[in-house]
Amino acid sequence: MSIIPEPVQNLIDEFSKLPGIGEKTAARLTFYLLAKADSQNKILGQAVLSLKENLKECQNCFNLSLESFCEICQDQKRESNLLMIVEKPLDIVALEKTGFQGQYFVLGGLLNPLLDIGPEDIRTKELLDRILAPTENVSEVILGLDPSLEGEATALFLEKKIKDDSRFFKHKMKISRLARGLPVGGSLEYTDEITLTRALENRI
Repeated sequence: MSIIPEPVQNLIDEFSKLPGIGEKTAARLTFYLLAKADSQNKILGQAVLSLKENLKECQNCFNLSLESFCEICQDQKRESNLLMIVEKPLDIVALEKTGFQGQYFVLGGLLNPLLDIGPEDIRTKELLDRILAPTENVSEVILGLDPSLEGEATALFLEKKIKDDSRFFKHKMKISRLARGLPVGGSLEYTDEITLTRALENRI
């Protein structure tokens, strides 16, 4: 018989499912919340619920947004001819710190055969339609993906997919990638802004 009451264990189990959270950390978080006032826990609970209730995906780039189009896509001062391809919205947060003034497109994942994530599981078609549409003026696509095996495979796949599309020849478009200053196997979201800025400036 467990000495931990079921509601407490249930919350520990749920915290343990979060990335980077082990059982000990999950237990500490749970007992921390138990010690907090009910009003503070209600605020936390409401904040978690509002993530799904109030947030949308931008119809243009698939970034997180409170409206149909995110603030970046609505900003007329951004350089619409520069399009940065990223895996997830958190990568945009990191890249914005570098002063990048272009626009973004969120793939929603990276190719990974071991996890059965194939081309149909990321936004390949939506990306091609975005950059190769007659109304678009994209002159450079920057593949801003993690320097991991999955990121490398996805970048190679997308570059070939774009160039093989019959619409590509109607566009004067450059395809570049972030410079190799990024550590192999690293993650964009954990890379400092100076390294990211240099990788962006020296993209290839």
